[in-house]
Amino acid sequence: MMALQPQNILVWHGTSRTGVKGSIVTAEIDGFPQWPNAAPNDGYDAKTLADAVSFAEAHETVWPRDMYIDGIFVGSAHVNDKPPYNQPMGPVVSRGGANGLVLRGGKLLAEWGNTRQNDMTFSIAKSYLAVLTGIAVSQGLIGSIDERVGDRVKDGGFEGPHNSQITWRHLLEQTSEWHGELFERPDSVDWNRYAGADASTGNDKKGTERTLGTPGTHFEYNDVRVNRLSLSLLRLFKEPLPEVLDRHIMTPLGCSPTWKWNGYETSWVDVDGKRIQSVPGGGHWGGGLVISARDQARLGELILNRGHWQGQQLLPESWVDAMLTSSKAQPTYGLLWWLNPGKALYPSASESSVFALGGGSNIIWIDHEKDLVVVIRWVEKAFADELIGRIARAITD
Repeated sequence: MMALQPQNILVWHGTSRTGVKGSIVTAEIDGFPQWPNAAPNDGYDAKTLADAVSFAEAHETVWPRDMYIDGIFVGSAHVNDKPPYNQPMGPVVSRGGANGLVLRGGKLLAEWGNTRQNDMTFSIAKSYLAVLTGIAVSQGLIGSIDERVGDRVKDGGFEGPHNSQITWRHLLEQTSEWHGELFERPDSVDWNRYAGADASTGNDKKGTERTLGTPGTHFEYNDVRVNRLSLSLLRLFKEPLPEVLDRHIMTPLGCSPTWKWNGYETSWVDVDGKRIQSVPGGGHWGGGLVISARDQARLGELILNRGHWQGQQLLPESWVDAMLTSSKAQPTYGLLWWLNPGKALYPSASESSVFALGGGSNIIWIDHEKDLVVVIRWVEKAFADELIGRIARAITD
C-alpha cells in the first residue's frame, strides 16, 4: 500500500467547483481526497488485510473493459433487456481495473488498483439521489416524504387515479408502481426485475406483463421509476442535480473536480424556460455517475458520521437515519440504500452494515460497528461476500 502524506489546502473556486470560502479539507495536490496511513497497531491484522487485497485483485469482474458483450452494452445485457431497450441512450465509459480502499477512523488501512480512475458506478447513483432528496427536505422543497409527489411536481407525470397516489417515500423505497414512459423507456421494461438478496431468482421474466399493485405495497427494482424521481427533484431544485450535489456535498467533502453525472440524449427537459438535462439513477442505459473510488469513500465517511463533516452538518442526522431504515415491503432496502438485516444481503458483513451498490460489483460498504468505510470496484459478484468477510476478519478490535 502506498499513499502520499496529506496536505491541508483551501477548497478552490472555479467553473467546476464551488464551496465555502476558507473551509479546510484534506486533499492531495492533484485534488483527490487523501487520508493518513494507519499504523500497524491501529486495530487490524496487516497480513489478513493484505490477503484480502490480493483476493480482490485476483477476482476482477468478468465484465469486459469496453463495457460491451457481443455488441450489447453490459448495463443492459446483465439484466436481460430485450430489444429495442437494450441499447444505451447516454455515454458509455470504458472501465479500468479492479480497485478499492479500506478506511477506519479516517485512516487508510489498505488500497489497491488505481483509486483515482473515474468509472461508471451504475446503481450507486441511486444512493446519491437519496442524499439529494435529503437536501430538498432540509430546504423545505419537500415538506414530508409522505406527501404526494403530484402536490408539488406539476408536469403530468403524477396525474390519474394510480400515479396521483404516489409519495416521495414510495419512489425512494422503490414501491411506487409508477406507470408510464420516460425518456423513451416504459416502466414495464423493468417489471419482474430482481436485485439484491432476490437477485438469485434471475431476470428471465424481466419485462413481462404483471398486474400493478397499489403504490407502497410492492417492491420492484425499476430504473425508469428512479429516473422519474430524479426528474421530480430537478423540477424542485430548478437547476442541474450535479450542480446541487457539488455545492452541498462534494465540494464541502473535499472531493476531486473530476467526477461527472451524465444524462441521456433523450433526457433534456424545460424547467422554467431553461433547457436542463435530467440525470439517471444508474448506468442501465448509459450515462450516470462516473467517479473515482476516492471520491466515493468521502460519501461513505459522510454517511458513517451521520451527515457531519468537519464541523458542518451537510445532511440532517434524521435524514441519514431515515435512509438507513428498512422499508416494509423490502427489509434489505431503505431509501435507495441497501441494508443487511439478518445478514440477508451479505452474510459476511455485520447486520448494521449498509451499502450503496452498483452493477459490476461496485460497492460502498459502511460498517458502523467496526468504524469502516470500504470501497470495492469491479470484483466478480460471486466473490463479493467472501471479500467482505476477509476484510471484516482483518479488523481485530
